[in-house]
Amino acid sequence: MTDEKSNIVTAKQARGAAKIFNYGTIVSVLIPFPLFIFWFGASMFVYSLHRHHPNPRVGHYTQVAAYIYYTLAGVFVPILTFAPKGFFVNYWWLLWGGAILGVVPIAIYQIYKAHSEEWHDSEIKKEFL
Repeated sequence: MTDEKSNIVTAKQARGAAKIFNYGTIVSVLIPFPLFIFWFGASMFVYSLHRHHPNPRVGHYTQVAAYIYYTLAGVFVPILTFAPKGFFVNYWWLLWGGAILGVVPIAIYQIYKAHSEEWHDSEIKKEFL
């Protein structure tokens, strides 16, 4: 015997879920140590939760936000690995400023775009045996 139950993900919940990754990215760039490193781990969890959300638009916004953040993290690896001695001590403000100028405006635009979009409720059907 199968009993079917449906749950609703409201439009407001979907809109909020679409913006979470961008909020985390902005905070981790504005307060880079230690939040950038912590957000790197937490972002994987957020990505895995929201990429396959019942509303496909949430997955799209999450994927775009992940591209932004992981590109920045990927740029930092070779810069900090192959930089000469004292580079980070003397020029940390260049890295931080570049990260802010490169990531924050794009993330804010993505938040604005997600907020402006018309969202609809999504139905999740679960079957219990």
